[in-house]
Amino acid sequence: MSGFFDQIQHLYDQALYSNVISLANLVLSLSDHNNEILPACTKFLVYVYCADSHFYLGKFKRAESLYKKSLQVRKCLLKSKGSSAKLNLEGRKEIVSDVDIKYQIYACLMKLKNHQEALQILQSIPGKLRTAKVNMALARMFQEQGMERSAIATYKEVLRECPLALEAAEGLLALGVKGIEVNSIIMSCNLNLTSFEWLNAWIKAHAHINNREYNHAVTTLRSLDSINCLRDNYNLLVIMGKCYYYSGDYKNALMCLRRARAVEPDSTKGLDTYAAVLHRTHHTVELEKLIPLISTMSERSAEAYTALAYALFALRKLNRANTIANQAIIICPRNVEAIILRGNILIEQKKYSDALNHFRQAMQLKPYRYEAHKGLVDCFVGMHRLREASNIASGAHKQLGSTSRVLTLYASVLMRDPVTVGKAKNLLEKALSQEDTYLPAVYYLAEIYEQEMNLEAAIELLEKQVDTQPTCKLHQMLGDLWARLHNAEKALDHYAIALNINPSDRRVLEGMHRLEGNSNTIESSSYYMTVGEEHTDPSYEVGEGLPDTDNDDAVDESETEAVWSDMDLEASGQ
Repeated sequence: MSGFFDQIQHLYDQALYSNVISLANLVLSLSDHNNEILPACTKFLVYVYCADSHFYLGKFKRAESLYKKSLQVRKCLLKSKGSSAKLNLEGRKEIVSDVDIKYQIYACLMKLKNHQEALQILQSIPGKLRTAKVNMALARMFQEQGMERSAIATYKEVLRECPLALEAAEGLLALGVKGIEVNSIIMSCNLNLTSFEWLNAWIKAHAHINNREYNHAVTTLRSLDSINCLRDNYNLLVIMGKCYYYSGDYKNALMCLRRARAVEPDSTKGLDTYAAVLHRTHHTVELEKLIPLISTMSERSAEAYTALAYALFALRKLNRANTIANQAIIICPRNVEAIILRGNILIEQKKYSDALNHFRQAMQLKPYRYEAHKGLVDCFVGMHRLREASNIASGAHKQLGSTSRVLTLYASVLMRDPVTVGKAKNLLEKALSQEDTYLPAVYYLAEIYEQEMNLEAAIELLEKQVDTQPTCKLHQMLGDLWARLHNAEKALDHYAIALNINPSDRRVLEGMHRLEGNSNTIESSSYYMTVGEEHTDPSYEVGEGLPDTDNDDAVDESETEAVWSDMDLEASGQ
């Protein structure tokens, strides 16, 4: 073996990839004019080392080209019957397998966002030669493209070879395979483990998640969290947090995700969900603290971009939030959290048609996500297309079930039409019978009582909540109602409490000005929460936050890195 090859191999083993490229480039040129400098077999290996070096340096297009070149050289060598090059090549089969090279070509194509060609290169590998990593990659691509039968068969191949490949098991469960069947595949491998209880519970929990039985999933996961060996496990806490989030229990979701962040503060997994929960519970200060943290992260993942976009959205920097959210979608087109976030940003910008497209896309990817249904309703309401809004809300009621937030969403549309106010009232009463602390239902029902001139019932309904979960809006509404009953003292008391919670609330200030101006001619203020104007209710999705300080023009996607750097500077200057 030539001295040149030994040096290239040594550089490669030392991870001096740029040096590998420099030397290999010269040696390959020399060998084109003198075959003795680099024998055919070692020339093939140099191509592989050079391709690997480009790949590790992030030069994926060049790496792809060199991997394909190495395949051509390998094919020519194998056709040389009885040659020493062929024998040498076959002796190094574990290093120079065309399966490994094709997998690397797939990895390059994925980095280059050429998913269709990436799938084709993996499918070109004969089934008997496919390794576990090839099957895992194929299964994921089959699943993403809706080829469910192929995905199931391929995931099973992975699990038979690697029975503790948990992501393969989770993939099967997501595709509708029963937990019992998944468990039987794992157990058939005769694993020599001391305890299977946690594994059985893990599979059971994910089966519940994929059946959208989030309460059952949480119960199972909590039993794992109570076991000493899995206590404070980051992945477990993130999954629990997501279950609470998907079911609308933001309080418990935030508690789990905060625990997860305390365990692994630098991880990006679940960071988008954490930011979403902070935004929906109006923890703007805590959300803002994520900006310097994310800005210093080396991993610019879709989760990190989505979390940063949520922080900018909460600060009313809509153009920048829109740009960063779009970057998250570019990195991961199936990131539903980023798609929903961008839809909500577009609603705030009154770009309802563009927002509709995003929520429809979210519906296609995750039809059981409540936020996608709500986004569509908000768009149609904003466009004054109440019939379509009602149809979407009715569909959500049928598809997601009669939960408090779904019933409230449906009622919020129905109460806009005097003909269907009665039905809206029944739905809200049903929602509160299930969850008597669900504030959006309380607000809407109080408004209906006021419209019926049943002010005492509205006051009684609101006062049941102020002791346990006082919000600015509760006290503002009570202040307005007492003002209508000409009780200025109680009205001012509630306004004062509301201002202590949120000193800049516009409706509270207006109510106090009316009282000061003319206490005998107090006019009712509307409590209906228009699209994107849901105030300080901690259980509702979009809040009326700080004034829009984003005076910049729209930022193009190509300027995302500049935006990121700008956020870092802003965070360090605060």
